[in-house]
Amino acid sequence: MIEIRNINKSFGTLHVLKDINLRIEDREIVTIFGPSGAGKTTLLQIIGTLSNADSGSLRYGGEEVTTLTDKALSQFRNSHIGFVFQFHQLLPEFTAVENVILPALIGGMSRSEAHRKGEELLSNLGLAGRFSHRPAELSGGEKQRVAIARALINNPDVILADEPTGSLDSVNREEIKQLFQRLRNEYDQTIVIVTHDDSLAEIADRVVKMQDGKIIEIVNKKS
Repeated sequence: MIEIRNINKSFGTLHVLKDINLRIEDREIVTIFGPSGAGKTTLLQIIGTLSNADSGSLRYGGEEVTTLTDKALSQFRNSHIGFVFQFHQLLPEFTAVENVILPALIGGMSRSEAHRKGEELLSNLGLAGRFSHRPAELSGGEKQRVAIARALINNPDVILADEPTGSLDSVNREEIKQLFQRLRNEYDQTIVIVTHDDSLAEIADRVVKMQDGKIIEIVNKKS
């Protein structure tokens, strides 16, 4: 579903990504591991069209996205990609449901339909009693579930998660791990996770190991 070919990225004289090639299949969970400085987050940002590669190709369903205009790329990103970050990135002045529906409103969905869908997603993620709570009134695990609901609101092709369990305790890490499994099984989601959390490898179909800007190993865990 996503095809990455010969991706290179440098920051000044630092060559961060070196000829990266990777295919991500529909409904697959892929985890990307590696030490700090391996290029994991930079690769995720390029896959998510948040950053441009210096060279190479990025295709979604056969469509080359590196040639899109900034406006078209922004629309593509909002419609096709959901993001989950380590520190949630929720707007503190907005309620849980208001945070969830922002991408839908940007995409042109009516406020009433967005609210209905946002509340449905929050309920499915165990937050039925938290619609009107602001981030400061939520636990770390609850904030991350709000962020996951926000990522799902526009029915994206893929969810990209950057250290989604990095700021959570062991109990919440386990809950979020199981939740990602549910997203693939119940929502037919494709999920790419950058992480240092070894336990996330348990739910992955493939584990991509990076070092010094290169993919050094891909472990296929499919039965």
